[in-house]
Amino acid sequence: QVQVVESGGGLVQAGGSLRLSCAASGTIASITDMGWYRQAPGKQRDLVARISCAGYTDYADSVKGRSTISRDNAKKMVYLQMNGLKPEDTGVYYCTMRMTERPRAYEADYWGQGTQVTVSS
Repeated sequence: QVQVVESGGGLVQAGGSLRLSCAASGTIASITDMGWYRQAPGKQRDLVARISCAGYTDYADSVKGRSTISRDNAKKMVYLQMNGLKPEDTGVYYCTMRMTERPRAYEADYWGQGTQVTVSS
């Protein structure tokens, strides 16, 4: 059974920083893409950043230059460093990983339960 668990959310003042972490565990054969999504109150879940297994990254325009996504393949973890936080960054941040779970032979997207980030003005 595979689990994806986020950590590192919290309450921070505007201009501050947070580092989100996400760890996968279980019977995992391989992980390809990893990413972070944000869901603000009353809004849809939107991409914040993603990183391929080769290390290519992609960011939402709203966080470019302020956030960095990284991964540690050996630890099966992905991170999101967020700097210069703004109140509009507030929301629940979800980690997602595209994985092949043993003994299956196909990939699927796995999601964490989310971690709350609140940025006060």
